[in-house]
Amino acid sequence: MQIASVSKPVAPKNTETGAVAVASKPAPAVTERVLADEGDAKGATLSDAAKRRLVIGKSQTPIVPPPDSGLETVLFADERTRIVSTDQQPWKLICALEIDAPWGQFVGTGWFAGPRTVITAGHCVFDKKQMGGWADKITLTPGRDRERKPFNSFTSERFSSINAWIERQDPDYDVAAIHLDQDVFPPEDVFRVGALPDAELLDYLINVSGYPASPGGGTELYWAKNRIRAVEPRRIYYDVDTSGGQSGGPAYIYPDETSRPIVVGIHAYGVGGTPASMNLRVNSAPRIIPEVVTQIQAWLAGPAD
Repeated sequence: MQIASVSKPVAPKNTETGAVAVASKPAPAVTERVLADEGDAKGATLSDAAKRRLVIGKSQTPIVPPPDSGLETVLFADERTRIVSTDQQPWKLICALEIDAPWGQFVGTGWFAGPRTVITAGHCVFDKKQMGGWADKITLTPGRDRERKPFNSFTSERFSSINAWIERQDPDYDVAAIHLDQDVFPPEDVFRVGALPDAELLDYLINVSGYPASPGGGTELYWAKNRIRAVEPRRIYYDVDTSGGQSGGPAYIYPDETSRPIVVGIHAYGVGGTPASMNLRVNSAPRIIPEVVTQIQAWLAGPAD
């Protein structure tokens, strides 16, 4: 079975639009570095505050938190930091999502991969069990900090995901896009997307940012850091604190201080999504692999009509 993009039906509601068939499961091994944007890799100058927080490069030793009991996806003591300078890079590229769905209202996280394309988790746009199907509309606010909205808010009713998520909610394909009608950020500002080989990914220091339901009620941006602990063909695992509402947020690396951030996974799962056989207490993300890069490139070009 090939994976393909599936867009939210517009009218009539029992139609589905799809495009861009790509590679089939199981995923081939990633043997080379693939980036969605092969243009200028140099990023905007990070503020001193951002440099003090963000982790850059690799480490063979973990960032060890103080011992604690560990609850859900907060793995030890909660090491998340609230970010208030949300009008700066890279925080401004991360969006608080207010999701209106048939069965209620939800919060989530997304991030700009293009001037008018926000990537998120598939279950933020379509979830049969929790939301009752497709979201009706999503209001996204880049760089939100409580009531402060430095780049305004945008509402969309146009979403796309992957057929394997829509048809069977396969967690390895829990990926989606929200399509906007206008550019928000220039292409040189947005996150890059990277498919890196296993050996290159392992031990990278990774940043995970998002808008949790608690604390903050989906209006405050939180960030945490640690190492990538394990990789599978379609998933990466890291010991970084997260909680509900951060689904869809970017799991991203910085090769060096001058690079644009590279998203290597789309955060979606807590410890409950980690196989017991791994014997690790870690959170995880659907991994960016070449076929996901291809799909995101297609979404950047515009959703299927």
